[in-house]
Amino acid sequence: MIPKIWYRWLHMAVFGLMLFGLSMLLLPDLFRQLFSLVIYSEPGAIEAMFGTGANAYIALAHGVLGAVMLGWSTVMLLVLRGPFKRAQQEGWMLMAIPVAVWFVADTAFSLWTGFWQNAVLNMVIAVLFAAPLAATRRHFRADRS
Repeated sequence: MIPKIWYRWLHMAVFGLMLFGLSMLLLPDLFRQLFSLVIYSEPGAIEAMFGTGANAYIALAHGVLGAVMLGWSTVMLLVLRGPFKRAQQEGWMLMAIPVAVWFVADTAFSLWTGFWQNAVLNMVIAVLFAAPLAATRRHFRADRS
């Protein structure tokens, strides 16, 4: 049986990711300012650096990324409430592997392009998932249906 604290923790992390993605989708201008603050220490830096067309494209990119995050976290919620809750090995893997792939790819790209601040944000999100996943790993067996 999976300890409730870790199961609830993962629920909170998934709902937080869903809310983050939904916010990026519905509030792309606010997220452009937020990322501008995180990356350049000034909320309006991105708007000042780029023209109207580029800022519109950045808003589109944030909206699309938010939609992808919302879709990904919806799948995570379904896995969490299905095979993960039943302690099926696939449930744990379907939670852990995509988070690991996202973290490595996104963090490597962020560091490669010089945006270490995004890598720090990634670390926070990864820890929200890594802690309960590490704590629950021993509760999963391949022979469970």
